[in-house]
Amino acid sequence: MKIASLLFAALFIFTTGCKTEEKVTLPTVTTYTVTNITTQSATSGGNITDSKGMTVACRGVCWAKTDNPTINDNTTTDGSGTGDYTSTLTNLTPATEYYLRAYATNKAGTAYGNTVTFTTQSDGTSTFAKGADIGWLQQMEATGYKFYNDAGKETDCIQILKDHGINSIRLRTWVNPSNDKASGHCSKDETVAMAVRAKNAGMRVMIDFHYSDSWADPSKQVKPAAWSGHDFTQLQKDIYDYTFEVMTALKNAGVTPEWVQVGNEITPGMLLPDGGSDNAHFPQLVKLINQGYDAVKAVSPTSKVILHIDQGNNNARFRWWFDNAKTYGAKYDIIGLSYYPYWLSDSHPDYTLSIDDLGKNLNDMVSRYGKEVMVVEVGGEDGQDTKLTAAQNTAKIQNTYDMLVAVLGKTRAVPNGKGLGVFYWEPQGARSWSYYSLSAWGNDGKPTRAMDAFLK
Repeated sequence: MKIASLLFAALFIFTTGCKTEEKVTLPTVTTYTVTNITTQSATSGGNITDSKGMTVACRGVCWAKTDNPTINDNTTTDGSGTGDYTSTLTNLTPATEYYLRAYATNKAGTAYGNTVTFTTQSDGTSTFAKGADIGWLQQMEATGYKFYNDAGKETDCIQILKDHGINSIRLRTWVNPSNDKASGHCSKDETVAMAVRAKNAGMRVMIDFHYSDSWADPSKQVKPAAWSGHDFTQLQKDIYDYTFEVMTALKNAGVTPEWVQVGNEITPGMLLPDGGSDNAHFPQLVKLINQGYDAVKAVSPTSKVILHIDQGNNNARFRWWFDNAKTYGAKYDIIGLSYYPYWLSDSHPDYTLSIDDLGKNLNDMVSRYGKEVMVVEVGGEDGQDTKLTAAQNTAKIQNTYDMLVAVLGKTRAVPNGKGLGVFYWEPQGARSWSYYSLSAWGNDGKPTRAMDAFLK
């Protein structure tokens, strides 16, 4: 009996010691599509296939701005178990593309599902605007001007701009313009048509109300002919009604402008003499501004209103103007600046002499008035002067490129993301068509190297 007992014990030890344990395998995970996408959150999840009572200790989704995210990146945790589950991602960056995978962890390790991509919505301020004012484009095309990409292939101008980093389009509107090739057009209907085209190309849109039949700028702020005999009370109504009409037309066409300028370079005021910026008339100027502001917001509450003056490097000029705007209660959201180093004096000084002043002024406007800022017009020499050598023209193009890089840098450097963007004024407005020497287009119909600055 003793020997038999020992043999049984040995047999028991042998059989139990050699028992084969069930092999643990990784879960099978499927990632669901992403839904409920907002500026900073989204919803996704996955399905874990049950295999012989598999124990899943942890599951959720992981995401990153690069492909194949892992649990070392951003994750949610949605308990344990198999089957369907849903996760909510939060604290995302607006207007940003993400990669996402569902995951599940058990004793064998972590398994991932298929990768899904999604892009959060823009909050209107988070994406830096790299823009172009293209008010001449319709006329250029109508007169047969052809645009060519860097490879020399005829291409839609807006696509060429997109290929060079432009993500926003600025369009002016005039009340009753003429049909003059360079100083006409830009009527309500033409502006709406261009805005639709820009939107369809995936561009953000800025509308620039000149409140004139042609150019309005520091040298001239002429009333539209139809308003010329109106008293100040009627002028206020004119501003409101016209702004409301254009904004409504844009809305009906499916376009919501992200930004709207009430007046263009209104340093001297607008609808002169009634809306002048001198001490006697500034209160009236503010009343006109506020009529425009109210009309914009009545149609499109999310559109941000810009007040725009020139010489963006001139801090004293800006403090004088916006101190008065504050004193008299002007309503606006963004301070817009023009910056043309070439036009700062008859000697056409280099941008390096004023670029630091531009940066300081941008920062001062934010801290002094608590507003966002944007360079809504900038430009430099096109390097297409037939009187110069090829080397001299190349140097001018390089200088404009360097200037744009510097302006983009100064605007991006404004604290707390308050520097919203930079717009080149008529980069496509080639000298051979417009006789304008500060475009960024060549005599060959192609963009110059200066436009590459917007790729940065």
